[in-house]
Amino acid sequence: MNRFTQDDVKFIESESLYQGFFSMKKYRYQHRRYQGDWSPVIEREIFERGEAVGVLLYDPGKNAFIMIEQCRPGALNRHGSPWLLEIVAGMVELGEKPEDVATREALEEAGCHVKRLIPIPGYWVSPGGTTEYVDLFLGLADSDEVAEYAGLETEHEDIKVLVLSRAELLKLLHQGHINNAMAIIALQWFLLNERELDLA
Repeated sequence: MNRFTQDDVKFIESESLYQGFFSMKKYRYQHRRYQGDWSPVIEREIFERGEAVGVLLYDPGKNAFIMIEQCRPGALNRHGSPWLLEIVAGMVELGEKPEDVATREALEEAGCHVKRLIPIPGYWVSPGGTTEYVDLFLGLADSDEVAEYAGLETEHEDIKVLVLSRAELLKLLHQGHINNAMAIIALQWFLLNERELDLA
């Protein structure tokens, strides 16, 4: 563990640069350095994304995974399809707990009720440029009750829900068809820790 805390940062100010669907700010700050002195004032433009939640939906009775597919604007300018195979996810709104978001998004994006949530270690998405932090969960669910298509019309969501066997999922993972960080991190954690989990 490192020796530094929030007390080792002097936050000077933040300036709003853009406010739209998301926001951009400029931070001015100093931090204590490893040699014991303080850094010069640093300026950084930061994408204010906030806190997100991701849920890997799993049906232990059928050893099946519930994944979703949708078109993503960040992938529009790359070769290949911008329709990505993902886990259920959403942003934490004011007053919500991550667990609330997990159960809400499972219903909105996959049409299923989560029976139990098991925490997965969270992660910073890209802390050099964005505030986004993701809380992850394994959500135990019944794959028989999922919708074929889901999503909120008010959020322009057009989501296809897929129930994948372990063999199908591993094949897609190895072929690089699951190519977003949230899904890869959650799936790798599950595969590494499955034997120690109580999935009853």
